[in-house]
Amino acid sequence: MKRMSSTGEAERPDGLRRQLFLLAVPVLCEQFLTFCIGFYDVWLSGRLGKDETAAIGLAAYVSWLASMIFSLVGSGTSAIVAREWGAGRVDEARRVAGRSLTLLPIVGLVVFVLLQLLATGFPRLLRMDGEQQRIAVEFLRIDACGQFFAGWTLIAAAAFRGSGDMISPLRVLLVTNFINVLVSTVCTMGFSSIPPIVIPAVGVKGIVIGTTTAQVCGALLMTRLLFSKSSRLSLTRSDFGFHSGTIRRVLRIGGPAAIGGLCTFTGHFLFLMVIARLSATEFDGATFAAHVVGVRIESLSYLPVEAFGIAAATLVGQSLGAHNPERAKQAGHEALKQCIGYAALMMVLFFVFAPQIYATMHSTPAVAAAGVPAFRLMAAFQIPNAILIVYTLALRGAGDTVFTLFCALLGNVVVRVSIGYLFGVYWQWGLFGAWIGMGSDNVLRSALISWRYLAGRWTMKTV
Repeated sequence: MKRMSSTGEAERPDGLRRQLFLLAVPVLCEQFLTFCIGFYDVWLSGRLGKDETAAIGLAAYVSWLASMIFSLVGSGTSAIVAREWGAGRVDEARRVAGRSLTLLPIVGLVVFVLLQLLATGFPRLLRMDGEQQRIAVEFLRIDACGQFFAGWTLIAAAAFRGSGDMISPLRVLLVTNFINVLVSTVCTMGFSSIPPIVIPAVGVKGIVIGTTTAQVCGALLMTRLLFSKSSRLSLTRSDFGFHSGTIRRVLRIGGPAAIGGLCTFTGHFLFLMVIARLSATEFDGATFAAHVVGVRIESLSYLPVEAFGIAAATLVGQSLGAHNPERAKQAGHEALKQCIGYAALMMVLFFVFAPQIYATMHSTPAVAAAGVPAFRLMAAFQIPNAILIVYTLALRGAGDTVFTLFCALLGNVVVRVSIGYLFGVYWQWGLFGAWIGMGSDNVLRSALISWRYLAGRWTMKTV
């Protein structure tokens, strides 16, 4: 039997699946481009040495910290814009987008100062010293300079997605990725093929110069799209400004999401500290690099999962805005159906081709020796990961961020770190033992988030 929409019109049984697909494909392309940049940076650092790869890995976590702080605004913006758009209040959705972006100078300044202060502390916490520490500190301080621009792009992209426009963020990422690869490669390796143009090689610093250059260009391009009369949002100057009511709405949703993200980051960084202590005597660059490579490659399995999760979040928010909770619930279920088969495929590929993956990604044999067994263990957790990601993003699309905060605190901070330390450090099982903690965290949170989603009380959430 055909379902009825909130307006009373019949909806084709495959209509939701088609909408999810159309929303997910641009996000999938975006996720793939993001993966390619991270993959390329790690590969490029692997040509330089394990210390450089360790610095890249640490910088990725620190950039993630910045994005978690920006999600204080971004998560609330996406959920509210989706609700307003779904209810037909397009002008209000645009005002929410503009007012959210008005908060960026404050949040961006906080992020810049915080990252500059932590640039020396993070490497010390990971037991880096000497040349390892110098590389990491220099890398992190340059990287902090581009986070303001990355934050502008992140919040603007969240607003576009809330309105159902997945193409504009993709267009920006296409340009920035090209700039990133080009500048990173030239600055890292040097260039002298076209005299008199000579660019000296600056090593690993060239990677972060490429990243920062791309972030600035991405923010400029996103600004142009925001104000374009042909764009879906098409903001004007009057849409910007501080508005206490909008700020409270955004922070009521984004606050728990950002705190949950910070809990996730805290758990992951504490877990990095566990990885850094798998050797009893000193920082083991090979094991740390093996962890960085493994985590980076594993993100390949998340690409369609996150894409369909983000698409589900948009449809969940718009369906609840249109007072259709049943359609909101089905959006998450349908998104998960599209991802389970892919997760199972990646599980098999990761297990079978782990040696070839590490041989391709790094030139140091010790990195593969530490990473292959742990990577094969990680392959077993791909299906729980898919369930966790899709339902978590769908819940955030509904504005239900408090429960996901609880799960992040319990799983990332308590379970992952304690079990990882027990098996990896105390019982000396190395990287394999530490990743038992990572897998245990994912399985537990997958079960909790599934229970929350299936219970359905989140459909009554107001934003």
